[in-house]
Amino acid sequence: MKLFASVDDILDFAIKNEQDAVDFYTKYSVLVKGEIKNVFLEFAQEEIKHKARLTKIKEEKMFEFTQEKINSLNLTDYTTSANFSIDMDYQDALMLAMLKEKAAFKLYINLAQKTDVPFLKQVFLSLAQEESKHKLRFELEYDEFILKEN
Repeated sequence: MKLFASVDDILDFAIKNEQDAVDFYTKYSVLVKGEIKNVFLEFAQEEIKHKARLTKIKEEKMFEFTQEKINSLNLTDYTTSANFSIDMDYQDALMLAMLKEKAAFKLYINLAQKTDVPFLKQVFLSLAQEESKHKLRFELEYDEFILKEN
């Protein structure tokens, strides 16, 4: 794990990760067709919101945290990887999104565990919670449109 010299370093790292996710979904939305294009553009918008939230926290040095329990269908526990493909179908796109959200969740949990700054711990736990919500959203979509069809 990268070593951070300041709170701003940690927030900059998280902001860069969100921008990387925006870039990923935006880049690949151009390469796919149909509903997958819209799904990737929607994913990019979600990541833009995360980046904006982190940027605001960095600028204002203020943050409010409300904890809530997020359930999971744990669909990604049974998948080891998903790779982008120009001809990927909706199922593959959802699986890729779930895995990316799971990785982001783990990142923020790890960052929360690495800091002794209560403010930052809350920020990272809140972001992990958001990623968990997104993963659940994709899992529910997968359950509704993929698993019920099979």
